[in-house]
Amino acid sequence: MQRQSEDLRICFIGDSFVAGVDDETALGWTGRLLARSAQTGRPATGYNLGIRRNTSTDIRVRLRDEIERRRPADTELRLVFSFGVNDATATDDGPRVPAATSRENLIDCLDAAAGAPVLFVGPPPVHDEEHNRRILLLNNDFRDICDTRGCAFVDVFTALETHEVWRRQVRDGDGAHPRSEGYTALFELVAPAWDGWLRR
Repeated sequence: MQRQSEDLRICFIGDSFVAGVDDETALGWTGRLLARSAQTGRPATGYNLGIRRNTSTDIRVRLRDEIERRRPADTELRLVFSFGVNDATATDDGPRVPAATSRENLIDCLDAAAGAPVLFVGPPPVHDEEHNRRILLLNNDFRDICDTRGCAFVDVFTALETHEVWRRQVRDGDGAHPRSEGYTALFELVAPAWDGWLRR
């Protein structure tokens, strides 16, 4: 079991879904998780390190610096990763990041964690079926890697793909990001795994 420190720090590292783009409450799913943690007696300092349009390659480049800046001695650091939608975005030459490179990037990110507990939240679906097919393949690849490495993984794609509120808000928005109700749905999928992960 991870030693529990009074100075718990959690880095949420990823893309625009981590940043909570288009949530009018400015909470996204990450802010809701931090509020849940505080309400259940496990308050944490949260760092939202989501950057819009970031791919796994972008995250891999900045990750070690992001971690070290927030990892002083005598603290408990945990990492929540979520990315993949931008990797799977189509370009004239194929996806922005080839699937093999995405897998390599995730493995390197897990190595960079250097013993910090990791929770990986899989990429959510968007309003584009071809894009979703590529996202699903990445989701499955990422889950397999996390399972092999003993890293907690939450598959949100499967449930959100048929979630009425998520689909409607993404469709009526920019085709990728929901509003507050959609982020609440994502939060509710992650919350049970989050609770168990914090107890480890």
